[in-house]
Amino acid sequence: MKRILATMFLIAINLNGFAQDTKTDTINLIVIDSLYQAFAKGDIPTVLGLIDEKIVWNEAEGNSLADGNPYIGPEAVLNGVFARIGPLYKSFAVKDVNLHEMSNNQVLATLRYEIVSKNDESYSVQVAHHYTLKDGKIIQFQQYADTKKLADAEKI
Repeated sequence: MKRILATMFLIAINLNGFAQDTKTDTINLIVIDSLYQAFAKGDIPTVLGLIDEKIVWNEAEGNSLADGNPYIGPEAVLNGVFARIGPLYKSFAVKDVNLHEMSNNQVLATLRYEIVSKNDESYSVQVAHHYTLKDGKIIQFQQYADTKKLADAEKI
């Protein structure tokens, strides 16, 4: 009987922990959704406000913007990534964002970059963004992308 009660207690602890993780993951989804909504509006101050002061940001290997990896802190991300995107293309948009809850305060976003190059060619680039959050702030970012298409879109 004692063993059964101990097992039931252990299961209750695990279930309670899982419920708390689910709540945390939901909050993380809201943070990442807010990030993409701010990007869509061009609201970079809000984007920067969602990332931690010590964020570790990595662009995909092979992406021209990966030359500064890892970018540490919002200022580095602003100057090393965001400020450099505009001059690369005629237009750049994020579309078809799907957010996926993960354990350990992580969120995966699958999406597409819709790019018009400076020579008016259109590119639809498959991308994934992997986020880690802590206390409602993004502390790590890793981009996975079709870097061949990104390179093609940068050619003049």
